[in-house]
Amino acid sequence: MPCTANPYPSPRPLRLFVALWPDEATRAALAAAAQRWCWPPQARRYAPEDWHVTLHFLGPVAPERLPELTQALALPWTPFAWTLDQARLWPHGLAVLVSPRPAPPLAALHRRLGRALRALGLPVSARPWQPHVTLARHAAAAQPGAPSAPIRWPVESFVLVHSTGQTCPRYRILHRFAAASSPAVKIGGNPIV
Repeated sequence: MPCTANPYPSPRPLRLFVALWPDEATRAALAAAAQRWCWPPQARRYAPEDWHVTLHFLGPVAPERLPELTQALALPWTPFAWTLDQARLWPHGLAVLVSPRPAPPLAALHRRLGRALRALGLPVSARPWQPHVTLARHAAAAQPGAPSAPIRWPVESFVLVHSTGQTCPRYRILHRFAAASSPAVKIGGNPIV
């Protein structure tokens, strides 16, 4: 049953992050990789519509800051592709798909976005960043299964996302930022800036 969400942001602070969101072909490749795992009963698997790669986690942000935030994130950049090629179990039972090193254009985009966020006085993690897709939590006993073909992810946009704190929808895309040579993206007939 599809969930319905209030299309209007709350006046309370929004828990935000900037992320890569997979297109349908990439999501299908991620699903094929997830099916190869042997999942323990306690594993909390993420729904395919929730799969993403976090570029920067912002935490609570006042809704009135959204215009300046979207303006700061509207950077010119060129589309690229990167590859996820390893299934791993990380500490605390995180089952992830990773690439040992981010593609240079992805690392550059991450740095540029970090500078834009710092210029607004927003938090940027100082920890080393390893781009990944989390497939499940509480999955310490999971087995990745047979290796799969590397997943080529064409990166033509990134998104500003509201983490709702609910199960449906868990995340809500507020804005999509297309690469300079990508077509403009519209949702509901309105251009997304």
